[in-house]
Amino acid sequence: MKVAHIVCVFPPYKGGMGNSAFNFAKILAEIGYDATVFTPDYGGAGGGAEEKRFRIERIKPLVKFGNAAFLPQLFWRLKDFDIIHLHYPFYGAEAAVLLRKLIYPKKTKLIIHYHMEPTAEGLKGLVFKLYRLFITPLLTRTAGVITCASVDYVKHSGIARYYERNKSKFREVPFGVDIDRFKIEDSRFKKLDKSLKNILFVGGLDKAHYFKGVDTLLKALPVLHVTCCMLHIVGDGDLRSEYERTAERLGIADKVNFVGMAADDDLPKHYRQCDVFVLPSINRGEAFGMVLLEAMACGKPVVASDLPGVRSVFENGKQGLLAEPGNAADLAEKIKIILSDDDLAKKMGEEGRKLIEEKYTWKKAGERLDAAYKVYKVQKR
Repeated sequence: MKVAHIVCVFPPYKGGMGNSAFNFAKILAEIGYDATVFTPDYGGAGGGAEEKRFRIERIKPLVKFGNAAFLPQLFWRLKDFDIIHLHYPFYGAEAAVLLRKLIYPKKTKLIIHYHMEPTAEGLKGLVFKLYRLFITPLLTRTAGVITCASVDYVKHSGIARYYERNKSKFREVPFGVDIDRFKIEDSRFKKLDKSLKNILFVGGLDKAHYFKGVDTLLKALPVLHVTCCMLHIVGDGDLRSEYERTAERLGIADKVNFVGMAADDDLPKHYRQCDVFVLPSINRGEAFGMVLLEAMACGKPVVASDLPGVRSVFENGKQGLLAEPGNAADLAEKIKIILSDDDLAKKMGEEGRKLIEEKYTWKKAGERLDAAYKVYKVQKR
């Protein structure tokens, strides 16, 4: 069976949508699908050994703005595919997909993966709202199946009413993690100073990822009252200098280490050397949090915002703790609970690894995806 995944961002761009599309295509290829990823051309970026398992078509946009790209070429490039899997949101790509579905309704078998609901203020926020009012309903009605990482997120999204009327159309396909790459600490990665408590954040520091809540995390540090602690921020972007100024203003610059971008091979090391991982996102721009899976796979306790989707990743009090979004004091309290109790932290880390092995491997994600595709009753080639 030939499957096309259409996504607005893709490695080497760092982000959950691109990483999930990469791993979906990879696992589908491993179980026998003929997979191709269609994504905007970033100017010659990309390529790698793993990509030999499936094809990547980087298309030059007719018009591009941020992660939005108008790709009319998709209309004819999709003609030979059995399944078209569009990763939502992808502003600009849906026009060609919808047109193809309109002209060839029986041949075009469309699946939407509902990643998230973008939020913003001003003109951009208005564009997002108009998109949700006019385009999103067309996509959801047209798709034969809608996959998502968390039904909890969908229930609290802009398509909540549609979900309630069409529950049978939705399939939960949680993301996975490479459990051989992200694993519990071994002798190569022992902490150099066991008295120092390390807090870790991993995520984009650009405007597109403003919702990650780095400001809230920085404000939590002064009220944490844990003397020997260091916050390590892995990631980069155009907001980094602003966050650095915030750390200076709060008088915590000496307790914050802006690591910058981490090479893929080094990322597991950062997780292994932390005592707690924190995802302090502030709104529904965060729908799941693949970084939580990576941290738990490394046997680390997590603290995350009590947001739809995010809160469904783990069980509050078992693998980690949930904090009120945007509340620096509550975030600090939850971090302190874990940092102050080594036995609790160890137990949560062990439970996290166990949960990953039971629920969040890419193999399990591939099985769920395969089941969703078979709804169409199309035989594999």
